[in-house]
Amino acid sequence: MIKVIDWLKQNRKLLFSLEITPPDRGKSMDDILSSIDPLMHFEPQFINVTYHQPHMVYEEKDGVITRRPRRKKPGTVGICSAIKNRFQVEPVPHLICGSFNRYETEDTLIDLHYLGIRNIMALRGDPPPGQARYIPEKEGHHYANQLVEQIAQLNHGKYIDDLEDPFPTDFCIGVAGYPEKHFESPNLDKDLRYLKGKVDAGAEYVITQMFYDFRLYREFVEKARAIGIQAPILPGLKPLVNRRQIQTIPSSFHVNIPAELVAAIEEARTKEQAFASGIRHMARLVEELIAYGVPGIHVFTMGQGHAARALLEAVFAGKP
Repeated sequence: MIKVIDWLKQNRKLLFSLEITPPDRGKSMDDILSSIDPLMHFEPQFINVTYHQPHMVYEEKDGVITRRPRRKKPGTVGICSAIKNRFQVEPVPHLICGSFNRYETEDTLIDLHYLGIRNIMALRGDPPPGQARYIPEKEGHHYANQLVEQIAQLNHGKYIDDLEDPFPTDFCIGVAGYPEKHFESPNLDKDLRYLKGKVDAGAEYVITQMFYDFRLYREFVEKARAIGIQAPILPGLKPLVNRRQIQTIPSSFHVNIPAELVAAIEEARTKEQAFASGIRHMARLVEELIAYGVPGIHVFTMGQGHAARALLEAVFAGKP
């Protein structure tokens, strides 16, 4: 049960981690696990599993309208257990503020600790589909730093209720950082102060939102260090390999795509050429990051391992 921060401190080898998304309700977990199989050749040290807020649906039966929560992608904890058992790789479940109050959060953390999970990615979480802004649960957390603080308190044996001789948990806490700022933040400087608040509350490392320009990561790290953030900052990368992604990624994740990458994809004559152009750009970006001395590379697969495998083969194939 190695923790992310221990790996970063004790190993000279570049950390490599993946991020996957649970399948939609009613779909098999086998598709997700089979997409990971080809990537195990590259020996990922950790696999993050995302968590998604439920959205409210209204149903009418016998003239009575009822309101109930519905989660499109359940199964985060179950997938973490399957990853641990099948691949002998440490899972990192995402834990969000949304849809949890403090008591439910504590219960979830206790369950995860019982399962032998020692790494948590603590996030506020996005609003559920159809909801314009984030609304916390009653007695829930408004911000990620509050969630981080609760986990850190449990690590010191401090539960919500006063308990006699409570057992301290042993979680390593990761948080998100945004090289182009979180879309709700007015500017990057203010967003970095929010990140510092998460680190000061107990976060031990940072994984960035996806980006496509090395300069953005470098300047983000420099500004973070200038305000006292010393936690390792791992770059998060999502391969962009087709025209549809040029439209969906900026709107969904609020990131910029360099003009040369857009041109390379749009001018490609075939899907295969577009795919190859995207992988070449991402491989150059990874090489720049490694030369800069990043502590690790985190790849968002979104359940699609083909592009991730092509990127890793382009960068790491043949290397010890």
